[in-house]
Amino acid sequence: MPHLDFTQPPFDVLSLAERQSIRKNTQIRYLAKDEFLSAAELQCLYVVIKGQIEQLLDDEFVASYLGSNHSDDLNNNDWFDSRRLPESHNNKSIPDSVEAGLTTPYQYQAVEDTLLLQVSGATLDKISAQNHLVRQMLSEKLPERLKALQQRRSKSINTTSYNDQQEVQQIMLQPVIDVSLLPVHIVDASNSLYDAAHIMTKAGLKHVLVRPLNHLENIEYIENEQYGTGHLLGILTDTDICRAISDRQDPATTTCQRYANFNLRTIKADDEIGDALLTMTRYRIHRLPVIDQNRDVAGILGQSDMLAHIGHHSQLISMQIEQAKDLSSLDTAVELIGRYIRVQHQNGVKIGNISRMVQTLNAQVFTKLWQLIVPDEVVANTCLIVMGSEGRGEQIMRTDQDNALIMRDGYNHPDLAQFADTFNHHLADLGYPLCDGNIMMTNPVWRQPLKQFNAQIGLWFKNTDPMHGIYLSAILDGEYVCGDESLLTQVRQHLKTAHRQSDPMFVRQFARAALQFGDINQWWQKYLPLLGGKSSSQDIDLKKAGIFPLVHGIRTLALENDILAVPSSKDRLKALVQAQHLTQERADTLLEALEFFMAQRLSVALSTDDKHARQVNPITLTALERDLLKECLAVVKSFKNQLRQHYQLEIS
Repeated sequence: MPHLDFTQPPFDVLSLAERQSIRKNTQIRYLAKDEFLSAAELQCLYVVIKGQIEQLLDDEFVASYLGSNHSDDLNNNDWFDSRRLPESHNNKSIPDSVEAGLTTPYQYQAVEDTLLLQVSGATLDKISAQNHLVRQMLSEKLPERLKALQQRRSKSINTTSYNDQQEVQQIMLQPVIDVSLLPVHIVDASNSLYDAAHIMTKAGLKHVLVRPLNHLENIEYIENEQYGTGHLLGILTDTDICRAISDRQDPATTTCQRYANFNLRTIKADDEIGDALLTMTRYRIHRLPVIDQNRDVAGILGQSDMLAHIGHHSQLISMQIEQAKDLSSLDTAVELIGRYIRVQHQNGVKIGNISRMVQTLNAQVFTKLWQLIVPDEVVANTCLIVMGSEGRGEQIMRTDQDNALIMRDGYNHPDLAQFADTFNHHLADLGYPLCDGNIMMTNPVWRQPLKQFNAQIGLWFKNTDPMHGIYLSAILDGEYVCGDESLLTQVRQHLKTAHRQSDPMFVRQFARAALQFGDINQWWQKYLPLLGGKSSSQDIDLKKAGIFPLVHGIRTLALENDILAVPSSKDRLKALVQAQHLTQERADTLLEALEFFMAQRLSVALSTDDKHARQVNPITLTALERDLLKECLAVVKSFKNQLRQHYQLEIS
């Protein structure tokens, strides 16, 4: 009799007693060709020993599960939990969704004579109640199963440090209030610098918060609005006092108002530590006031305290970029980013956290390069932006450049075209390939004064050229890098105006692109000729099958609802939930599926020489990865169906 392989998921995390219990409650089930599992048998987990099972829903093909006779790896049998129901979602942005509340079970049919191991569902439930790892892998919720895969990846790379790596990941998700915060000391803006320095010395701090001169008026107004006062404060540091002394100011008579910074970055007490790290890295600051639920300052998050808490290394790369004096030293920093990506992925850090940190570091590289090339006046009178996956914070591999330069109206420099060309080609030298579609500032279309930039956006909304939709997608994903950020803000404001003035049917046509690659089932049917992984020409294209439909569908819903201030898929989903156009559960599932596809692309990039890292051969994946890939592609299918119904599109 065949036995369960306890070296394979989900059985490799069982204790000895749990294994014995599983053995006692496992039996052989033979299915003849074309035979179905009965309704009574849909209460078990099955391992396909030999043969092939098709999963169906209302007689429609969903997925295939293969035995070892269909794989070169004898220990890589597919498995499925027959108790799992089809995804049920109630999406408020798609009120006519016919799939809401769906409870029809899947059907399982043998394509050929098939041998299965049938594991009692009741036994698994008892084990899951005590073993959270089993519970996670068998969870009905996709995010939980993806979390299990993420932890397994880090474990398989370095078992000895698995617990430490898991701890790092958990720490990054902790609220900032868990870090030891510095005490709050506040002075009035009318106090002297000497007073502030005396308080700093006595408290052993390098900063104090500063209450502005008109704080009483502001407090009265804010309290009427039921907000706290934490965001009204400024900050004064020992560096500011040194600057005053270098300006030959008398600390005893100079007020804090003159040297305090009132453009204060803050963070909420329940925000994640990873978000605090991103904010400090992006804005190059060392302290963040932590705002509690009453909008008051609970304490100060210091950079050194936070780094000690998580032991992270991105700050070192940031320092390397900041100190770069030429292209060669900048190249060293870019290589460090590549190593950082590999290490973080191996350590099991969530792909979303990696991608957003990489976006921040890349933006610092682009800023430093631009500053090395152009005079200060060009930086001050222009706005450098990135677009596409880089703008969304979803590009991890250095695939291609998508950038633009918005110029202040009335400003020009005779060498701007040369500066743009030098910038794009230096980026290529650093490993960021030139864009095949020429969506770069070397192209005059993407290097224009604000007024002309906005005028061409209005033209794109008329959709008279097939490229107009692509251009709009690019600018909708635009994110600030350096220069005058108000120029990008004005472009985003014009996007909203131009969209409202466009043909009401525009967004419907815009949505079509998310459906252009056909029925997702076609990808699963490509599994069948991939026996033994003999044909690489029929690998699944992760971008076409998964990433693009999700990204563009989310982008379209955001455009329809005037959510234009945030370019990332994560922030768009968050805004759609806040506007009650998506449920939180649905948004979480879409984001987790997107990040699964991104992680698979990164795994391909790190293990092969494929610079595009789009193709994956399902046979090369583990049974757990294949199961999750099927589930994520099912999420894409249901999302495309929602878009099709919502926008009344007939593309299949």
